[in-house]
Amino acid sequence: MFVAASTRCFSDKPFAEACYLLEELEYDKVEIWFDEAGDHLKPSEVVKDIDSFYSRFRDSTRLAPTSFCIESDLDIQSFRVLAKLAKQFRLAQITVPSARQGTPFNAEIDRLRELSTLGSQEGILISIRTQTGTLTEDPQTAIELCQAVPGMGLTLDPSYYICGPQRGRGYDQVFPHVFHIELRDTSPTEVQVPVGLGELDYSRLVTQLERVRYNRALCVELLPELMDVETRPIEMRKMRLLLESLL
Repeated sequence: MFVAASTRCFSDKPFAEACYLLEELEYDKVEIWFDEAGDHLKPSEVVKDIDSFYSRFRDSTRLAPTSFCIESDLDIQSFRVLAKLAKQFRLAQITVPSARQGTPFNAEIDRLRELSTLGSQEGILISIRTQTGTLTEDPQTAIELCQAVPGMGLTLDPSYYICGPQRGRGYDQVFPHVFHIELRDTSPTEVQVPVGLGELDYSRLVTQLERVRYNRALCVELLPELMDVETRPIEMRKMRLLLESLL
């Protein structure tokens, strides 16, 4: 396992500045976060010329990309192009959003099978994020989606199992299906709190991951809209040091 950070931590900044700030905080691995609804990094702009994006990134930062995270649903052609870009970066994994609650289970399986097939053609693992308001907010449903789609895994965001409809219940059953981890500190009433004031047991989390031989990123993903801009660098450093101390 290794520590990484998502550019979402600085999604209120331009993408290039976010990468610079992560380097300044002594992160060396990064998850590239895409969101069509924001101004940080729009997938529709990247897919117009992936070779240009690849070159600009390599020329501007020493960060090593480890994964992509796609915040909003994409059309299949755009996803196919991003999967090719992921292969160009030699990434192993892409996170996609799960369908919203109320989506027919079979419709979601069909969508995920298509994404999984496209990912496998480029040698990329595809995983769906565990998040409140989606089909994966229930751990058992999340597992059933993975079982129904060969090769599909989960991007585990424990915050939404600690603070959400499933709070107080265990979620150990999802660990064998985890392809990626997104981390911030969380309380039963707040999805993000200062590091050390939440209820996420990082040591136990690492132990559970070791049991299933997880060997990928522990990715810091602090939500800028839920924190003071002035304290963000401190919280980012605290998270990095905490996770590195456990590895």
